[in-house]
Amino acid sequence: MMAGVRSGSGAGTGRQRRGLLRAAVALLTALTCCVRWADGAKASNIVLILTDDQDVQLGGLTPMKKTKALIGEAGATFVNAFTVSPLCCPSRSSILTGRYPHNHEVRNNSLSGNCSSPVWQKGPESEAFPVYLGKQKYQTFFAGKYLNQYGKKEAGGVEHVPPGWDQWHALAGNSQYYNYTLSVNGKEEKHGDSYQEDYLTDLILNQSLRFLDDHSPQHPFFMMLSTPAPHSPWTAAPQYQKEFGNVQAPRDGSFDKLGKDKHWLLRQPVSPMPNSTLTFLDNAYRRRWQTLLSVDDMVETLVKKLDGMKELDNTYIFYTSDNGYHTGQFSLPIDKRQLYEFDIKVPLMVRGPGIKPNQTLQAPVLNIDLAPTIMDISGVNLSSVNVDGQSFLAQMAPSLRNGTVRPFFLVEYTGEGHPTSDPACPKLGPGLSECFPDCVCEDAYNNTYACVRTLDGQTNMQYCEFADSESFVEVYNLAADPYQLENILKKVDPSVLQTMNQRLIKLQSCVGDSCRNIS
Repeated sequence: MMAGVRSGSGAGTGRQRRGLLRAAVALLTALTCCVRWADGAKASNIVLILTDDQDVQLGGLTPMKKTKALIGEAGATFVNAFTVSPLCCPSRSSILTGRYPHNHEVRNNSLSGNCSSPVWQKGPESEAFPVYLGKQKYQTFFAGKYLNQYGKKEAGGVEHVPPGWDQWHALAGNSQYYNYTLSVNGKEEKHGDSYQEDYLTDLILNQSLRFLDDHSPQHPFFMMLSTPAPHSPWTAAPQYQKEFGNVQAPRDGSFDKLGKDKHWLLRQPVSPMPNSTLTFLDNAYRRRWQTLLSVDDMVETLVKKLDGMKELDNTYIFYTSDNGYHTGQFSLPIDKRQLYEFDIKVPLMVRGPGIKPNQTLQAPVLNIDLAPTIMDISGVNLSSVNVDGQSFLAQMAPSLRNGTVRPFFLVEYTGEGHPTSDPACPKLGPGLSECFPDCVCEDAYNNTYACVRTLDGQTNMQYCEFADSESFVEVYNLAADPYQLENILKKVDPSVLQTMNQRLIKLQSCVGDSCRNIS
């Protein structure tokens, strides 16, 4: 049969066969495109805006009028977004890798705690989501704060540029607004105190605009803009330094309440707080809001730029923070690092293709879900990557994805302390840190805990165990007690406690799929 066909073939038959072949290829290409579009893998641009220490429980989004309109109202607002560790470096490491701290092994903000350490660089950093975006032909851009110990000599200096980034403008060390050093594609760039040239929030924006002007339109782009705001030292732009002059930190909820039946660190603050502490925290609260006005301007300018480029409708924009914050809750002056809602809840708003406007979504989302969601959008096969989180594209764009919602999750933290006493607070002894003002300490070696947080529409509970000599346990029913004023450990049915304990044990050792599928 085949020989007969060949012997009878003429020029017309060859053209016909080639035409059929071209038609088959075209059909296959069309089907592939349809599958890629149905899978949400169309080459959309992605922008991740990450603030530093921005709470959501205590009014942290109040200054963000433009951001709420341009991202939240134009897309989805997640009202139950959480960090899996309420501290900068472990949280940011979770964002980059999609993994819980017990898997990326960044425990705190110190080099010894693996923050930007050589061990981090050789392991988790080499598998962070920008590496996968590069494989998907994304042009990648980073500007701002990376990890707290980044740029230190012991961490490879500013010469170290993490894999996956085409353009790299990273702050050496912790958040600053002036007088800092950047790594610009591995070369040191020092900045001074000129507002026009050096104010870091504005510099991040200006560099991102330059990247957009220079990028190749043939390929999609990913930008991560990591602002110093509203982290200390809370240096606002000159035009905003008089804003919110009459604003005070909120006085409701757990503000200036004694930490009764809580871990010893919550029992050590003076309550009620002295006037000097109240003045200090109110000033911090106002200045934090002032710094955020420049971030709000950044979002507006960026959205206008994308719109002018005709790229806005094909760009996902994520807005979130690495952790929450407190100002006077349970008489703790200012910081994060605690297991309570004000420290572990974060803002999260997303707009982009397939996301209907004005959505308010209740299902819990974690910062370890950002990496798989971004990779999902870019077309990465998530079954091929090592992540503990899950894509939440299905929640905000159900037309593009099917997905499931987790009923509970893990929050874990490893405390930091100093081996010797703080000279300013000699009565407190060793093992403590962040002791300010009035010698109230915000952290300690044994402020080390793990919590299972259950939030499934019917149950809203938190169960936490401390790694200390007391083996202290805190349990809260947030449906009845949203401010976590009462530790109900002694009132809860022992069988419920046993279930929570078993879930916590499993979560603390989970890896990958086992973090998402625990009964």
